[in-house]
Amino acid sequence: MRPSLAPLALAATLLFGTGCAQTFDATTLGVPATLASDAGQAPQGTAFSVDAKALWFGWGIVPVSQPSLQKTLAAQLVGGRSVANVRIRTRTSLLDGFFTVVTAGLLVPRSVHIEGVVVEAPAGQ
Repeated sequence: MRPSLAPLALAATLLFGTGCAQTFDATTLGVPATLASDAGQAPQGTAFSVDAKALWFGWGIVPVSQPSLQKTLAAQLVGGRSVANVRIRTRTSLLDGFFTVVTAGLLVPRSVHIEGVVVEAPAGQ
């Protein structure tokens, strides 16, 4: 009697389907930040844009290095400012995909783009 391969295929799908997942949590940043402003009210301030890389091992299962959102946003703050409209995009660039194919998926780089607006502190604060 031959065991079914369905449970093994399901386990492999669940294991490999979880690769390259990054979590960015605004509640643990340690800096004043909002991920979106009120509708119709664009925040006034200085826009910033930062590019970073994340690297994964073993087909995206084990993180090797990830950009620190906390450090990135803290570097933008000076003297009581806050950060608004933070947007984070993670994607596979053409070069990332090429590197993934060349290493047969053992190393998987991802491009991370972080942008937002640095808002001045209200007067008197």
